This record gives sequence, structure tokens and C-alpha cells, in this order.
Amino acid sequence: MSHRTPEPASAGASPAPTPDAAAKTRVVILFGGRSGEHGISVATAGGVMSAIDRSKYEVVPIGITPNGQWVVAADEPERWAITDGKAAEVPASAAEVVLPLTVGDAALRVLEPGRVPSALADVDVVFPLLHGPYGEDGTVQGLLELADARYVGSGVLASAVGMDKHFMKMVFAGQGLPIGPYAVIKPGDWERRRDVVLQTVEPLGLPLFVKPARAGSSLGVSRVDSLDDLDAAVEEAHRHDPKVIVEAGIAGREIECAVLGGRGGERPRASLPGEILVTDETKNGFYDYEAKYFDEAAVELSCPADLPDHVIKEVQEIAVRTFEAVGAEGLARVDVFVTPEDRVVVNEINTMPGFTPFSMYPRMWDASGLSYPELIDELIQLALERPTGLR
Repeated sequence: MSHRTPEPASAGASPAPTPDAAAKTRVVILFGGRSGEHGISVATAGGVMSAIDRSKYEVVPIGITPNGQWVVAADEPERWAITDGKAAEVPASAAEVVLPLTVGDAALRVLEPGRVPSALADVDVVFPLLHGPYGEDGTVQGLLELADARYVGSGVLASAVGMDKHFMKMVFAGQGLPIGPYAVIKPGDWERRRDVVLQTVEPLGLPLFVKPARAGSSLGVSRVDSLDDLDAAVEEAHRHDPKVIVEAGIAGREIECAVLGGRGGERPRASLPGEILVTDETKNGFYDYEAKYFDEAAVELSCPADLPDHVIKEVQEIAVRTFEAVGAEGLARVDVFVTPEDRVVVNEINTMPGFTPFSMYPRMWDASGLSYPELIDELIQLALERPTGLR
């Protein structure tokens, strides 16, 4: 997309760019959304707004409310930060933002009741900092593809596969990646075929981890140490998704590795791996949603992880293979287990990982020599380098 000076924006929108700003790459930071991870997306956007290089990039913040309305958002990083253990929320507005759906049209437009639609800005690249369904799962990526818009991160298929743990594991297995035993409870099966489901689940042993198939940030995840607790765990997962995945517990250390797309057709790059050290204060005995974002005392994050050199290399190679297996682009975090025998088992891939300055993905890259602002720049450059359309 080319740089073009937009028409004056409507009231409440970002002001028209100055001549100096017009020479910068215009980046839409898209955040919020309809998923249960709305607040984390908002916090991530605040982090990116505060760190992005303003000498190179003009920022156009666009928020999506919990009800799905696209609005002009304030370019105020502190407004979107987690404060006193509470995440901010994108507020509704009378002025809605409409994305272009025509190839060659790069203009965002603002629609307000009783006003003529006005241009907000022409877009060079979109940074969709959306987590969970209706954003990270290929839906927004498909919308951007319709307009031939360049954007940060994976495309439609990789995003969808990375969101659905059922199909994700099928792809991993098909590519020969090491995965743990699991079972899937399809919509309606728990109510209509519970006996059959139990026959599939019981051989997995204990403990079990019961998860929504298409949610992130450990929302709705339960550890089950007795089959008597399985019903409650499935019901909790069903609050987030009609499809549920049940995974066998794996004895091992939980290790994460950040992957970054390669430039100019080169292979993806892997960071030094990091480890999540869960303390006794964690309420649910694992790295759950509360511990990730709201309970700093519950976890200790160690990067680089204390692993032998050969295991670090194995984790990095498997992380890159996992990234390639789903056809990921831009960025992803790959979570694995390392067993006492130093065997590496893939748990999952996250195609839009937590991206606040304190999240594991940027921290692992920082430990690997790439700072948070440099990482943001690299991701935008990868998106600008990538061709639009089929690739």
C-alpha cells in the first residue's frame, strides 16, 4: 500500500498527519476484540504503543469493543495498561471505523450518525494484537486478506490451526512432531455419549488437563486429579467453547521458545528458551490465566532456561519445525515439555502470543539480543516484506 495523505478525519478521530508524518510507515494497532482475552489484548496494545519507534512509524490505534464495534482509540499507552489488577476495556463510540474491502483501497473510514463518511488514514500495515477467537483465529486475517492489506503475523490457515488445539495436534502428528496423548470431546458428546467419552478419556491416566479447544491464555483450563472432578472441568471448558480437548499430564518442565519469521526466504529464527517456574502460591497448581497476567507472585519466569546445550538446541529446532508445520508467519510462541529423560514434547503453538513488555515472547527475544522496540520493528518489516495474496 502506498502512503497517501488522507482527508481530514471526523471529530474524535486521530488528527490528519503532518508532512513529516506522511513520510512514515502508517501502522494500525488493532486491539481489544470479542474474546475472553479482550483485556490482555488491550494491555498488549498499550505496551506496543509505548515502545514503537515514533520516528519511523505513525500509529493509528483502532480498538474493537467486547461487542465487536470497531472504533478510533486513544493513542495513550498508559490508558490501556493493567492497573490494580484490572485490565482496561475498549469503550463503545458513536463513531465506527470501517476497513477497506476493495483491493487497492488503503483508506480507513469513520462513520458517524448524521455525518458524511470521512477518511481517517491510509494504511500501510496492520498489527493485529488480538488474542483468542474472533481475532487470532483467522477471522480478522481473512478480512485483511480481502483488501490485500499487509499485516503482522500468520495468515488465515495457520491462525485457524494455531487456535484449534484439536486440528493443531493433528497437524503436528502428521508432520512427525512429538506430542502427548489426548482426546477430543466434540460438541454435544458429553451430554449424549458420556460413556463413550469416558472410555476414551480414562486410558489417558491422571492427572488430566481439560481445555477449551479454541481459547488461549489458559482460559477455562482445569487440572483434574480425580475422574470425579472431570464433569466440573468439562463444564468449565464448555463456558468458553463447545469443543473440549483432554490432555494427559506429562511429567516434565514447561519450556517456551519464541520463533520469528526469517527474512528473505530464510528459515524462521528461534530465541533462547525460557521456563515458567510455578510457585506454591499458584491457586490451581499450574500456569493459569490469573498467574499469567494478574498474580506476579505466583510465577517466576526464567530465561534462558537452565537446560543442557544439546537440549536447548533440540527445543529450538522443534520450535522452528512446529512453526513451519502450521505454515506460521511473523511470530509464534511454541510451548513444549522437557521430560526428565530430556525428551522434548510439543504442547502447542500460539500464533499471537502475549506481547506486553513483560510477556515471555518479548522477554525471550530480549535475552537473545533483540530488544522490545527492535522486535516490534522487525515484525513490522517482516509484514511489509511479505507479498499479499496467495503465497
